[in-house]
Amino acid sequence: MNLSQLQSRVAREIVALARLDSLRAGDHLAESALAERIGVSRSPVNVALRFLVEMGAVVHDHNRGYFLDKDASALSAIAEELSAEPDDPLYLKIAEDRLNKTLPDLVNEADMMRQYNVSRSALRKALSRIQEEGWVERSIGHGWTFLPMIDSAQAYEESYLYRTALEPTGLLSPWFKADLVELASLRRQQRAIVEGGYKSMTPIELFESNSRFHEMLAKWSGNRFIMQSVKRMDSIRRLVEYGQARNRKPRQEQAIEHLAILDAIAAQDMLKAASLMREHLEGARRRKVHTANVFKSAA
Repeated sequence: MNLSQLQSRVAREIVALARLDSLRAGDHLAESALAERIGVSRSPVNVALRFLVEMGAVVHDHNRGYFLDKDASALSAIAEELSAEPDDPLYLKIAEDRLNKTLPDLVNEADMMRQYNVSRSALRKALSRIQEEGWVERSIGHGWTFLPMIDSAQAYEESYLYRTALEPTGLLSPWFKADLVELASLRRQQRAIVEGGYKSMTPIELFESNSRFHEMLAKWSGNRFIMQSVKRMDSIRRLVEYGQARNRKPRQEQAIEHLAILDAIAAQDMLKAASLMREHLEGARRRKVHTANVFKSAA
């Protein structure tokens, strides 16, 4: 079965969630619940589950639905295989050219089709994905304008300063309300990372679990603009953060800090939660910006 980029991502995230939640063989994989947790419609979830049946990770009962075929702890090889799936080469080339500053801010489709030797449909597919991630927008006619992205150490630091101003504010929102079921799920996932997951999880799984934590808290803020901003930042961070996730030890430390923030939220001490979030982001900024060549590692 040939999957689209979205369907591949959903399959990877289903396996990642199963591993983070330490699911056992026979546990039910509800399509609606998976769609909600991953943030997609049920259609790509259904395709991804059927693909995982082919891979031997999931079984399907026509009357009862989908179930895990083996303990999640036995899915390491499948997780690695899904993470090793090559991304869209055109998307990667455009991202590389933007990071290297060899692609101008304003482009048109005809020039890009010639430059990359691709059809208009293939180009638009890649540009539509980039548009969804928030670093390009349509211009007049067949033109596209690239938006600011994390393409330098300064831009990387700016992104952290922005998040430090934004995310603690979300925790202090007057509409903030944590979902207790989601809170328990986040705790299980972060504890699994602390207790050894940081060693066994793939770099993509580590980044996605981090992203899921921050996006969930933004959703709880009850502020749609904070939620949209955090999701957009996570999208543009992917280009440099996957490489960062290969450095595993800091991921354990980050998960410990995540658990402390969740404990403060559970105790309804939002001032403490906001303070811990600010310290968490400041620490990540200092560690990543000043001690790592993120753009070399992300290449």
